[in-house]
Amino acid sequence: MRYAVIGTGTVGRTLAAKLASLGHEVLLGTRDVQETLERTGPDVYGNPPFQAWSAEHPDVRLATFADAAAGADTVINASLGSASLAALTAAGPANLDGKLLIDVANPLDFSQGMPPTLDPVNTDSLGEQIQRAFPTARVVKTLNTMNCAVMVDPGRLPGPHDVFVCGDDDAAKKETVDLLLSFGWSRESVLDLGDITSARGLEQVLPLWVRIWGALGDWDFNFHVQKAR
Repeated sequence: MRYAVIGTGTVGRTLAAKLASLGHEVLLGTRDVQETLERTGPDVYGNPPFQAWSAEHPDVRLATFADAAAGADTVINASLGSASLAALTAAGPANLDGKLLIDVANPLDFSQGMPPTLDPVNTDSLGEQIQRAFPTARVVKTLNTMNCAVMVDPGRLPGPHDVFVCGDDDAAKKETVDLLLSFGWSRESVLDLGDITSARGLEQVLPLWVRIWGALGDWDFNFHVQKAR
């Protein structure tokens, strides 16, 4: 399977590395390939520059947003939420046509500092905005309610915990669940919340997630829905 991961930050790198380890062909999409390769300092989170990461992951190739999406069977949006629509527009609507587009981004607004707020929120969501902007893409929202290490390795946390999916296309959700299973998620841990409007709820988890992170001083956690037996 050929994947395009849009975004070269921590989330994009983590997903790309996992996909490559599973034997998939992976292109990591960036706005400017040369600029990305020429960065020499750590990012705002202290992560090494892309060139250093790339040297350790030679099986993941770097490409423009458009080139990455054009050759992909599935596109994963791991870009900064505030830039996602622009990044996907640069990827090209024709290159997204009919493809599964997995959105793991969150529309976090840091304009007022920490903790961030959401924009859009409540009556809309980034997931819905992406589906409206690219109506022929098959958008599925998932994996946005946890840190990227847990996304690709759920077994790092003891006990049951859950991953949520939503989208308008049932076949696209099934394809997404199959990918989640290959990451190590159990079928019982996957909760389908319905159509893409459920992305509102998924994205609204993030302010709570940030507060829990602050209270614990650790982001290695996830949520579990416990039903009455």
